[in-house]
Amino acid sequence: MERVIRDGIMSFVRESPDNRFPDSGQPYFEEPLIGFAAADDPLFDEFRTIIGPFHLTPAEVMENCYGEGVGEARTVICWILPVARPTRESNRKEERMPSRQWAMTRVHGERFNTLLRMRLVELLRFAGAQAAAPLLSGMWRPVMDSRIGMASTWSERHAAYVAGLGTFSLSDGFITDRGIAHRCGSVITSVPVQPTARTCNDPWSNCLFFRDGSCCQCVRRCPVGAISREGHDKEKCRAYCYGEVRNSAIELYGVTEAGCGLCQTRVPCESRVPAAPERPGGASPVTQGIRPF
Repeated sequence: MERVIRDGIMSFVRESPDNRFPDSGQPYFEEPLIGFAAADDPLFDEFRTIIGPFHLTPAEVMENCYGEGVGEARTVICWILPVARPTRESNRKEERMPSRQWAMTRVHGERFNTLLRMRLVELLRFAGAQAAAPLLSGMWRPVMDSRIGMASTWSERHAAYVAGLGTFSLSDGFITDRGIAHRCGSVITSVPVQPTARTCNDPWSNCLFFRDGSCCQCVRRCPVGAISREGHDKEKCRAYCYGEVRNSAIELYGVTEAGCGLCQTRVPCESRVPAAPERPGGASPVTQGIRPF
């Protein structure tokens, strides 16, 4: 079944007309990364402390969809959809607003990501397995937490971390082997699949700042100072993206969801895990003030 799952995701991303700009035929996303996490991985329980008690476990999602004692969560299938290079290149040029291609990818690309969730659930159920997409289960909702700010009942990024697909960054983004400019998704299933090994040393090791105190390009790219060496100010970022950016995106591009994406482009981690620069004397990694991921 692992091969069926991989082939199903890969072919849908490669062939679906919904993964195309309508005016150019260019894809929103390039070839995906795919990983698997054990549904009973202890990290899913730890997220209830790290993120909040409202964060769901895979078992809770499956039991809600199929019934207590009936829904069986064995594997969490996770994927990364890397934003296509021309879109990233267009957004590199921007200083305040997202490019048109970036805004279209945020709206129509995420709509495609939703279709991918639905397609994978359908594929698994057709094969006789149970399957549910947390974001489509009716259980997903945003949560304003007094301790960590805006959060949600299921984090696609955190599930991808459990599945060995990358680590977190100073900007709270998720750095994978294909970089930080992407969308991600997940589906929970009763099918047992060998978990993908987590090869990173810690939840931040792909980020140059946490690795050795260097870089901070995302700090310089943020137009409203929502990123600093202390981390990501979610409220300042959210106010900008759902205020000025949204209003401008409606006027310029006719879309209501855009995000600026500036901290994900024209940065060393845009499309890869960056190599550490040569540093005189060998700087030690940043270990002070690391917040819960």
